Amino acid sequence: MIRVAIIGATGIVGQQFLVGLDGHPWFKVTKLAASQRSAGKKYIDALRDDAGSLKWWCPEPIPAGVAEMVVEDAEEFDPTQVDLIFSAVDTAIAKKLEPVYAKTTPVVSTASAFRYEADTPILIGGVNMDHAQLIRVQQANRGWKGFVVPKSNCTISGLTVSLKPILDTFGVRRVVMTSLQAMSGAGRTPGLSAMDMMENVIPYIPGEEPKVEMEPQKILGILKNGAIEPAPFPISATCTRVPVLDGHLVCATVETEREATPEAVKKAMVEFGKDFAALGLPSSPQHLIEVTDDPFRPQPRMDRERGGGMTTTVGRIRPDTVLGPNGIRYVCLAHNTKLGAAKGAIQTGEYLAKYFLNWQV
Repeated sequence: MIRVAIIGATGIVGQQFLVGLDGHPWFKVTKLAASQRSAGKKYIDALRDDAGSLKWWCPEPIPAGVAEMVVEDAEEFDPTQVDLIFSAVDTAIAKKLEPVYAKTTPVVSTASAFRYEADTPILIGGVNMDHAQLIRVQQANRGWKGFVVPKSNCTISGLTVSLKPILDTFGVRRVVMTSLQAMSGAGRTPGLSAMDMMENVIPYIPGEEPKVEMEPQKILGILKNGAIEPAPFPISATCTRVPVLDGHLVCATVETEREATPEAVKKAMVEFGKDFAALGLPSSPQHLIEVTDDPFRPQPRMDRERGGGMTTTVGRIRPDTVLGPNGIRYVCLAHNTKLGAAKGAIQTGEYLAKYFLNWQV
């Protein structure tokens, strides 16, 4: 078994990592680390607030054996104790700690600290796994034996997965998107109060739109001569927060290079990712994209758990001519804390373990 550590284990994404790794056939959680406040405590005790209330936010129970594990101080954690690290800490902390860990040990992160570094790939399963070769450039540049590979912003997971077959089949000139993002994407600290969200939509998420407009271009770019040449099409983004627990919905309008009928787009999406699914990674779904013909779908409550929360659901594919003569509109949904965060990071770790690091699994 591959020994893994969860850094930031007490937060909502850290908890999702523990649930996603429970009973995993390749990975075994052997170390937990978090802030100094939690260090030295049993995990179950580290989850309690000052009033003694248990802060476990997953619908699944705490995995067997985890509750009694002792949490270590993330700043003092020895990365050589494990083979692979999953990092679920805030960006500022990640910027400080992840390079320390990466000197010796591979790190897969949900933080944005290294997403925009030229020598760092942002990997999404089935979309751009060839970018993993950029890790060699990162190791050479920084003198690391390990590496840091971040996950994308959770908002763009479903958008980028759905854009990939369109880009490959029809080409893309430009994209206009509006997101309706779940409350869990704001985290728990500081999070959003019931008074913020009841009967309400928040039309602005600080710092979100620049990420949405930049990251897909890097992810959908081409790796050439040890660097990523970004995809050339622009994205115009409006990001909102809605009173939904989990599941980010995106309404996208895409101008294509070549004619793209709804039927042809549906066919490209349904066929997309079969080669990646055939790799048999434990966290991968059978279908990367599922297309629904129901005009009332996708809906977060009904569709976010497709493929164990790892499938992007697309619906309402229809023509559009506002942006140009070749245009398509659709709605897509992805589970923000699964595909867009912890479980997507686990899938990335699986791919890197088997096909980049060539570990026996």
